[in-house]
Amino acid sequence: MTTQTAAFAPVPAGNPVLRVPPAAPADAAAYFAASLAFHADVSDVAAALATAAETGAGPGFVLVDSRSTQAWEQGHVPGAVHLPTADIPRLAAALLDRDVPVVVYCWGPGCNGATRAAHALASAGYRVKEMLGGMEYWIREGFAHETADGTERRPADPLTAPVGADDCGC
Repeated sequence: MTTQTAAFAPVPAGNPVLRVPPAAPADAAAYFAASLAFHADVSDVAAALATAAETGAGPGFVLVDSRSTQAWEQGHVPGAVHLPTADIPRLAAALLDRDVPVVVYCWGPGCNGATRAAHALASAGYRVKEMLGGMEYWIREGFAHETADGTERRPADPLTAPVGADDCGC
């Protein structure tokens, strides 16, 4: 037995994916455009930082690590500014320029620390994006990170980045 919704092909009864039909294309386009205004991909952040390093021009944003000091010392993205979420109200004005967009990250997709930091920064008047994947995906995608022992780089995890490619092609 199948059910039918307007403008959609028949859906098998009990299909958990299509139990709620997809949004209309215009609504979906608006939603995904909005999502891109709030989020940045790890690979895109890495590419922007690499281009900035090659050209000597800034990336057009400041990257903020919102984790604790202990986490920062364990490893962080080179060039990031350390601003723990709890310190944003006290230190943001001294460390950040309100005219420069901010990209924040925390541990990874299982952590909403970057979301909390982005909320605090946006509430304080900063234009902000969250780096999806956080430090976990930065490392898993094979990008360099700084630790107390110097700069480290692990091989890219083939589940997060294509082997031997410069980018994922997204």
